Amino acid sequence: MARMHTRRRGSSGSDRPAATEPPEWSDVDPEAIEARVVELAEDGHEPSVIGLKLRDEGVRGVPVPDVTLATGKKMTEILDDNDAAPGLPEDLRALLERAIRLHEHLEEHPNDSQNKRALQNTESKVRRLANYHRGDAVPADFRYSINEAQQLLER
Repeated sequence: MARMHTRRRGSSGSDRPAATEPPEWSDVDPEAIEARVVELAEDGHEPSVIGLKLRDEGVRGVPVPDVTLATGKKMTEILDDNDAAPGLPEDLRALLERAIRLHEHLEEHPNDSQNKRALQNTESKVRRLANYHRGDAVPADFRYSINEAQQLLER
């Protein structure tokens, strides 16, 4: 399948191994994993970064290959249970930050047509993703504008 805003195709990524239980070498207490997830979230890390840190650093020196297999909960469920969930989904936050950066660039360089197109594509993705998250993580009356994006990121 081709990419959304280009004619190129993406390179295929590897699939996660189909496992139903954590590996025997990773014997970590689920409560310790949850405590570490909450601790990293309170330090300001996004859920994807938390997963990488648990994979690389682990809990008490033991790596955690998959939080869901080890605890029986998804990372966002753990964060929701402990009131440490981020205000916006990570994918939407990244797109909003990119749109703001592009908008600021275009204020300084108004004739940069390549970045005008990049801003249009990014805003299109923001609108589409906001519709997907509408009602859950995004207010039901959310209408994308650069000012609204800046206000959402300040919260």
